Amino acid sequence: MEHIARFFFGVSGNVIALFLFLSPVVTFWRIIRKRSTEDFSGVPYNMTLLNCLLSAWYGLPFVSPNNILVTTINGTGSVIEAIYVVIFLIFAERKTRVKMMGLLGLVTSIFTMVVLVSLLALHGQGRKLFCGLAATIFSICMYASPLSIMRLVIKTKSVEFMPFLLSLSVFLCGTSWFIYGLLGRDPFIAIPNGCGSFLGLMQLILYAIYRNHKGATPAAAGKGAADDEVEDAKKAAAALEMADAKTNKVADTVADDGNKPADDKVASQV
Repeated sequence: MEHIARFFFGVSGNVIALFLFLSPVVTFWRIIRKRSTEDFSGVPYNMTLLNCLLSAWYGLPFVSPNNILVTTINGTGSVIEAIYVVIFLIFAERKTRVKMMGLLGLVTSIFTMVVLVSLLALHGQGRKLFCGLAATIFSICMYASPLSIMRLVIKTKSVEFMPFLLSLSVFLCGTSWFIYGLLGRDPFIAIPNGCGSFLGLMQLILYAIYRNHKGATPAAAGKGAADDEVEDAKKAAAALEMADAKTNKVADTVADDGNKPADDKVASQV
């Protein structure tokens, strides 16, 4: 019965994860249409790519037996995420593109290192432990990568750049694979997906709080701060001008008082 339940959650995890991988399609269609990545972050897609690659490797029979469902969905996810990363690189600004290319290079290097070490230096349980630890660490990083977007939501009080479908998929996917890992007594699946379920829940709570707030974009917020600085500068200049006027008035008064006796003396002589 436990094996049937585990298989059920594995299949449901595959379906929900596929929906999770496809949920950013709307976002990337917007990027293609506007030919700009705007304020969207490319970090989550790079981290998801790395997670998919490592998880797909971990699920292979010669690394971790009885986890083929992990490999099927993460292999598919690797292809989908690679397409997203390429689209992001095409339409990102030059500065952002350079950063994302550096991050992509890091992702490729880490995956290559894990594969080579696990094939050439490790066997049996040691291979499973090493690949499981790598997959766990970067799965948690993947789930944590939207924290920057959550910070933006709190700052701008707007959920424009945190799509609801993506947040919901993260929560459902994390929950399904968390249960799958518990039933299989596999901490390398249960722990990171438990974290993902919790962070997905936090995103949904933020969405519920700010979904009716239009908020202000970061650019608008920056513009408002600049306007405040200009207004403060104008007030300071006005105060300085008033102080100069008072100083000149006092100087004129002193000069008039100094000339008054001389004027009186001339008048008496006349």
